[in-house]
Parts: sequence; C-alpha cells; structure tokens
Amino acid sequence: MYIILYVRVLRKPPHALVPLLIAGDDSSHFSCIAQELEANMHQRHLQQGFYLTNFIFYMALYTIAIGAGGTKPNISTFGADQFDDFNPNEKEIKASFFNWWMFTSFLGALIATLGLVYIQENLGWGLGYGIPTVGLVLSLVIFYIGTPIYRHKVRTAKSLARDLVRVPIAAFRNRKLQLPTNPSDLYEHEHQHYISGGKRQIYHTPALRFLDKAAIKEGSNIGSSRTPLAVTQVEGFKLVFGMVLIWLVTLIPSTIWAQINTLFVKQGITLDRKLGRNFQIPAASLGSFVTLSMLLSVPIYDRYFVPFMHRKTGNPRGITLLQRLGIGFSIQIVAIAIAYVVEVRRMHVTKANHVIGPKDLVPMSILWLLPQYVLIGIADVFNAIGLLEFFYDQSPEDMRSLGTTFFTSGIGVGNFLNSFLVTMVNKITRRETKSWIGDNLNDCHLDYYYAFLFVLSIINLGAFFWVSSRYIYKRETMGEESLCVQLEGKV
Repeated sequence: MYIILYVRVLRKPPHALVPLLIAGDDSSHFSCIAQELEANMHQRHLQQGFYLTNFIFYMALYTIAIGAGGTKPNISTFGADQFDDFNPNEKEIKASFFNWWMFTSFLGALIATLGLVYIQENLGWGLGYGIPTVGLVLSLVIFYIGTPIYRHKVRTAKSLARDLVRVPIAAFRNRKLQLPTNPSDLYEHEHQHYISGGKRQIYHTPALRFLDKAAIKEGSNIGSSRTPLAVTQVEGFKLVFGMVLIWLVTLIPSTIWAQINTLFVKQGITLDRKLGRNFQIPAASLGSFVTLSMLLSVPIYDRYFVPFMHRKTGNPRGITLLQRLGIGFSIQIVAIAIAYVVEVRRMHVTKANHVIGPKDLVPMSILWLLPQYVLIGIADVFNAIGLLEFFYDQSPEDMRSLGTTFFTSGIGVGNFLNSFLVTMVNKITRRETKSWIGDNLNDCHLDYYYAFLFVLSIINLGAFFWVSSRYIYKRETMGEESLCVQLEGKV
C-alpha cells in the first residue's frame, strides 16, 4: 500500500499530498510522510527555479558581453569616420573627437555610479536594471533614426587577414633577392589606382626593411598570380606590427589602472570612512573621483593645453600621440608612488595604534587615498584617450576597428595580468613571515607590492621610450590633391 500511495503522491500536486495520505488507517503516520514528501517536492521546485534563474541571469551577462564586444571596438571608429579628412574644418574638429567621446562615456559611468547604485540599493534592483534598459532602447531608436544621414566608408580590401599574412610570406619567399637602394624601385600601383578605388596610398618607411622584399619587382611577372605586393600593402603590415609593440608596453599601465577597483578599495575598507557624524563613504565610491578628475581635465586639456602647445610645436594636436602616452604613463608612476607613501603611512598608524585584526579600522581618514585616485584620472586623459586615438589614427584605412580593438583588449589583458601578478606574489610571499597581499591588510606588506609595481612601471616606461623612439608615424596620400596626412613627426 505504501508503494501504491507513493506513486499516486508523486503524480499529484503538492497541495494534494496530505488529503491523500491521511486517508489510511494510521493517519498520523501518513501525515508525517506527507509533510516530508511535501518538503522534498518544495525543495525540488526551489532548486529548479534557482537553476532557471541562474541560467537566465548568466545568459543576460553573456549577451551583454557579446554586445559590448561588437559595439566597443566599432562605436568610436564609426563616430570618427563621420568626419571628412578632405575637409580642413572637419579634420580639425576630428582631432578633438576622441576627447569628447571619452568625456561622454565617463559622464555616463559617473551617472551610473552615483545614481543607479543608489536606486538599486534603496528602490530595488528591478528598477535599477529597468532604467538602463529603457535607455538602451531609446538610444537604439535614436541610432536608427539617424541611419539615413550617417557616412559609411566603403570597404576597399577583400580580405584584411589575407593581406597581413601575405606580406611576411612574400618577404620570406624573396629572402635571397637583393633590395634596391632606391625605395622607388619597389613595386607600387599608380597613384590613379588609389584615387579611382577610393583608397589611400601609404608612403614607404625605412623600418623593417626585410619586409620590403615582398615588393621587389625582380623575379616576379607583373600581372601574373605571383605579382609582387605593393608598397602600401607592406607598409600596412609594418603599421600593425608597430602597433603590436606599442600595445605590449601599455599592458603594465593597464595593470596600474586595475588597482582602482582592487587594492585601492581594500585599502579604503581598512580606513576611517566617516565624514561628519552620520555620513560614511563607501570604499568603492572613491573610484568616482577618477571619473570626476577626468571630466574636469578633458575640457582643460582640449581648450587650453592643446592650443597652448599648438602655438609652441605647430602640431594640430599640440603634442604627438606617443608624447601624450608618455606623459600619461609618467603621471601613473607618480600615482603609484603616492600609493606607496600612503600605505607606508597607514602601516605606521597601524603599528602605533596596535591595529591587528582584519576588521579593525585604522584611525586614518580615507581621504588620504584621494590624491592617487585623482592622479590616475588625470593620467587617463593622456593615456586612455591617447591610446584610443593612436590605434585609430595609425591603423591602415580598412583596419580602423582592429585598431580600436587593440585599445579594449589592452584593458582586458591588463586586468588578467593584474590578477596573475596578485596571485603569484601572494603565493611566493606567503612562504615568508608576512605576506605582501593577504586577507588581513593590517598584517601585510602591501607597501612592498606597490614598490614592486613602481619599479615595474619604471622599467616599462623605459621600454616604451625605446619602442616609441623607433616608431615612424603613418604617412599617406589621399584624394586628387595628394594631401599628406602626417600630423606627427618621429619621436
């Protein structure tokens, strides 16, 4: 009878379990079984609901990631492409585009940090997610309304990856051939070919001379399948290779930037966060000062610094793109040096007041961390915006989206590198008497880790100077007037 009843129970909804089972001879015994089965069924329904909720949640996150992967590398490129390089007025305005594009991006981040976080914590997560959803729908509608008036650049290359791969292969195939002393003897299309095709011709540069063998005329039959590559194609590969080198020396600065949401926050949690009697600053909210300092610095840079330096150097951008990056990296080094000094001060206060526990507060104001946040925000005006503009400007014409992908991927790899460094340093130093980075910052040597990042940044800055000193900016002609687009000189 128990088996029959049990089968029948499983086929009934939970609310039908009790009436069915207490109908037997021993009602109390059946009642206990019914309650247990009802609890099991309820638990099973909860687990199914939990798995379904998790599935929907993570699918939403992955959808956002996929969407961001499509928009972030392209939205700034598409915006910059709206300016006509053949129009002197638009070309001058384009030089400021990335400053103000990044300004609006950080303004949105500030609104989200201050406004949406408050709404989510006080009014509910549903409303907190609903507001940006409505904003995204509205932005999509506005985007499609403007579709008829957007400028769309026609793609002139059939296969970008194929062109990149062909250059080193052709150079290796012609490795035994002698390079001509005059670069004009290398194979290149007539200028009319670029005008009629709406392409840009890139001038020859003396860098990576071995690759010029891909454009040697000797040993090739013009017009056949073994036609040599044009100088413009070879120079396109050189540009990408040069950008890869610059990208590599930007990973350490991206690692420094990652401290904003990691170790800087851990520092802030240990400090006195009270302002007045009733207000307490969330440690993570100090990151807003990075955004604020950047929002204040961008107009100053664009309206005062650039015109001032333009009068001094004659460069439409005021300074070259690599000089801008170098200044930003240097400011970051100053910021990490200040972080080291503040941490030494924090440890001194910790020892003086016998603060040992992981949750014990150090009698030191959290505002001590403010300078390092502000300096990193100012550095972003130089290196973050400068990197985005550099990769866009120096990319071959048909690879502008690839160039901005360098920028976003550098930030991502920098965060991974930061996690790797923290993990490895923690594993190595844990064997000593006191770990550099641990759960209890009051009993760690975080100052040693900041000193390590400082030394690493100095070495990286030296590598950046070495790479940039050998980098040759892109020179190209465009249109019937053969205007030279070289805004930069050799660093």
